[in-house]
Amino acid sequence: MIDLVLLNSGNVSEIDVSNTYIIDKSYYENTDIISLDEVEVKGIVKRRENEDFELDYYFEGTINGNMNIPDSISLEEVSYPFSIEYSDFIPKNCIKDENLLDILAFLWENIVLEVPLQFTKVRDLSKFHGDGWKLISEDEVNNNNENPFSDLLKDFEKE
Repeated sequence: MIDLVLLNSGNVSEIDVSNTYIIDKSYYENTDIISLDEVEVKGIVKRRENEDFELDYYFEGTINGNMNIPDSISLEEVSYPFSIEYSDFIPKNCIKDENLLDILAFLWENIVLEVPLQFTKVRDLSKFHGDGWKLISEDEVNNNNENPFSDLLKDFEKE
């Protein structure tokens, strides 16, 4: 939690929140994230007028880290670095009792948006094959003029 009392009282114009933070496993245990390294934050929180001309909390800075996720092809654990530049108002649900910023909730809301739907570091697809099937790249599909359904199409043409 970040104490916002000095900011609210007007004694300071901004609060430096630059630090490294550890996101508790409970945040990501039901996601595709296997583990999350320390998150490095370089930024400030200040008060700024929002679109309703009310003073609100505003964050400017970067959020950097590394998440370990399963590879989309091999399912092996791979490292996925992320870097987020953020300059916007802090969501209301991250402010507790008007004087505390729940920095972990704020970080998590931004990190979860960086989790890729598919990510792979596999370059050699030849290892991925089985009885009657093999994994091929998109380039192989595009370069192959042969239609895998040509035999079925011939049967339809006969009718």
